[in-house]
Amino acid sequence: MTEHRGVAPFAASPFASWLAGDPEVATLLAAEAERQSTTLQLIASENFTSPAVLAASGSVLTNKYAEGYPGRRYYGGNQVVDEVEDLARQRAKDLFGAEHANVQPHAGAIANLAVYQALVDPGDTILAMRLDQGGHLTHGSPASITSKIWRFVSYGVTAASDDDGRPGEVIDFDQVADLAKRERPKLIVAGATAYSRQIPAEPFRDIADSVGARLMFDLAHPAGLVAGGAHPSPVGVADVVTFTTHKTLRGPRGGAIVCRAELAKAVDSAVFPGLQGGPLEHVVAAKAVAFREAATPAFRVYAAQVVANAQALARGLAAEGFRVVSNGTENHLVLLDLRPFDAELTGKEAQEVLDRSGITLNRNTIPDDPRSPFVTSGLRLGTAAQTTAGMQEAEMGAVAALIGRALRRRADEASIRAVRAEVFDLCAAFPPYPSLDAGTPTAGRT
Repeated sequence: MTEHRGVAPFAASPFASWLAGDPEVATLLAAEAERQSTTLQLIASENFTSPAVLAASGSVLTNKYAEGYPGRRYYGGNQVVDEVEDLARQRAKDLFGAEHANVQPHAGAIANLAVYQALVDPGDTILAMRLDQGGHLTHGSPASITSKIWRFVSYGVTAASDDDGRPGEVIDFDQVADLAKRERPKLIVAGATAYSRQIPAEPFRDIADSVGARLMFDLAHPAGLVAGGAHPSPVGVADVVTFTTHKTLRGPRGGAIVCRAELAKAVDSAVFPGLQGGPLEHVVAAKAVAFREAATPAFRVYAAQVVANAQALARGLAAEGFRVVSNGTENHLVLLDLRPFDAELTGKEAQEVLDRSGITLNRNTIPDDPRSPFVTSGLRLGTAAQTTAGMQEAEMGAVAALIGRALRRRADEASIRAVRAEVFDLCAAFPPYPSLDAGTPTAGRT
């Protein structure tokens, strides 16, 4: 096993000296830097940002209050902030080919709430994807405030295929059309959080037009794949597109909205003053950095590799005896059914075992899951972060084998420790911030 690197990744960074007076926080940040660099990050909603994004996120813009929008602020001293936000908005529009962009939402959930507030009235009907079949909490889950304000009707996926050559468990557009015709929603929501296939916007557009509904596309997960040309774009097809900036887009934690120009005022008013006060302009600056990075040729290579890695990971996991939901993947995400591998193994137990093995992912419901959302019969994995660190198809095969071995021998602590040692060595060859060990704020990235 390689020598333990301790707190080196953070301790060597340019930020360490700034926290010299608070050793408790400095130690915790160092520990998290170590965790990220010595364990496999396979959570589909996470990524490693560039040092430039980190720098912007930790910049002096955190000091500025800027309620309102460029040219229409409620506080003085926003001349520079206005330029920052205008730059971020323009870069978002250019990246996605949009007519208008709002870069202020603190999160994807806020972006979704803002669109609902802008386009429909309380009590109106919204058609969106079921949480237990791949949707998101803000798509009308009873646990979300969205279901308390609007009336949600949910669509799901088709049955699993008996033919290994057919995907199955894909969005049931016949069901979407039937529900739309019967329920007459004011808004239809496309997009998912645990769905491994590409989602075309055109069928949703046709259905929305047939019942006079607006179409919103929640692009939270594949936004970076769209920017990199590895997933079809819904921009220009949907009326409004929401997305997060921290998943496949590889930016800071936050949300954004792009839409038709005719909806700009309604969307902007829903974000501020409708849902938020002052925007986080340091995060807006980091979003601008991420949008610029995502517009480069190198990012297109990265996006294609993310998908190739997910497909390699899916093949490797299938070879280990897991059932890959929908028989494969077309994006960054793999959803596993654990039952064929081991009928007694739950997602909760698998997540905990793999955590001890140095493999970070999350339990997830699968379509028609007989277990509760807290326990689940499935796992969700993503390849965005480890692709950023430089891993390719060969490494994904090795990762699949490690997952299979850890779960197959989960009662043997010696086996778990052996897997953890191999994970450590694998991660040591692909550090997410290699240059921080040398004390320089640049990184070698795909």
